[in-house]
Amino acid sequence: MLDHFPKAGIKSPHRMRDYFIPAFTFFCCAVSLVIDGSGSVATQNALGVIAWIFLIILLAGENKEIRMQVAVAVAFATIGEYFASIYMEGYTYRFENVPLYVPPGHGMVYLTAVKLARSGFFQMYARKIAVFVFVTGGLWALWGVSGIPEQGDQVGAFLFVIFVICVLKGRSPLVYLGAFFICTWLEIIGTAAGTWKWASIEPVFDWSQGNPPSGVAAWYCLVDAVAIGLAPKCLNGLQKFNMWYKTTIANRT
Repeated sequence: MLDHFPKAGIKSPHRMRDYFIPAFTFFCCAVSLVIDGSGSVATQNALGVIAWIFLIILLAGENKEIRMQVAVAVAFATIGEYFASIYMEGYTYRFENVPLYVPPGHGMVYLTAVKLARSGFFQMYARKIAVFVFVTGGLWALWGVSGIPEQGDQVGAFLFVIFVICVLKGRSPLVYLGAFFICTWLEIIGTAAGTWKWASIEPVFDWSQGNPPSGVAAWYCLVDAVAIGLAPKCLNGLQKFNMWYKTTIANRT
């Protein structure tokens, strides 16, 4: 079932950058979301500027493939934010907007998932991490549909099933596992701080929805899959454009 995972027990190098970026992102998410939970729009905008600066600095040490993946993730996730929050009202930010820090935040979250996936720790203990995530997320999903919480979570249980399928069948299972940790972290802190709130009833199927849904990482897996799948095509298209541009300039001169 986990044959596409790295083999257990194989030692992998521990690169400081693979741990620094996740630690930095976890810290920044917590601080930013707590500040925004009671801050003004001006504070949101200031956090957005800082987030963009941090993302650019972090990407300076990455190759062009990772940079393109992050660019695709930011673009796709931002479109998704406006659709799911502003248009569908599946969740709502405090000022009924999409805060300026959200797009670069998605970039940092994606980069964190990639770095966790490539870290020596994830490579060595991939199967154990998967079991931990499946058990923890599964219990959370079952609790949401058990009838115990006043606000049920049918959506969360459904999304968790999708998440498990992504991990078991997807081409980048460790990235999805990394996404689970950072996404769960920011969703719990963001909703607890009141930075955003998920609708109690999902607007399409009228299913109950937790705040946050237990399987919310599945949405981030979609962003990750799109970034990984489209980045090579975007790079190829950009290379062809550059060649065409250089040829056009040369012919004119």
